[in-house]
Amino acid sequence: MKRGELYLVTDPAGDPKRQRVFVVVSHQGLIDSRFSTVVCAPVYTSGEGLGTQVAIGPDEGLKHESWIMCDNLASIRRSQLTRYLGSLSAAKMRRLNNSLAVALDLPIEVQ
Repeated sequence: MKRGELYLVTDPAGDPKRQRVFVVVSHQGLIDSRFSTVVCAPVYTSGEGLGTQVAIGPDEGLKHESWIMCDNLASIRRSQLTRYLGSLSAAKMRRLNNSLAVALDLPIEVQ
């Protein structure tokens, strides 16, 4: 499992949908540890282009255009992250990092 990978999660806690795509956003050190959960950002089929959202789609393994919502982070059990869909490119990872910075009120990375 790596940062920036997308997984389809069945019955995510607190989510009204039976299945939702999530992007792993935890740092690689945590992902590689024995910790049982990782921090993920949910993916929705609609977005508004806010600074906390990242547009993704078929290039990342999805069926249609969608949005990563960096202002709605969740802790997901590793055991739920088994249905790999794809991963983010380097350019999308930079956008994800900047959107997370906006969501968490951190300095934005200079490109």
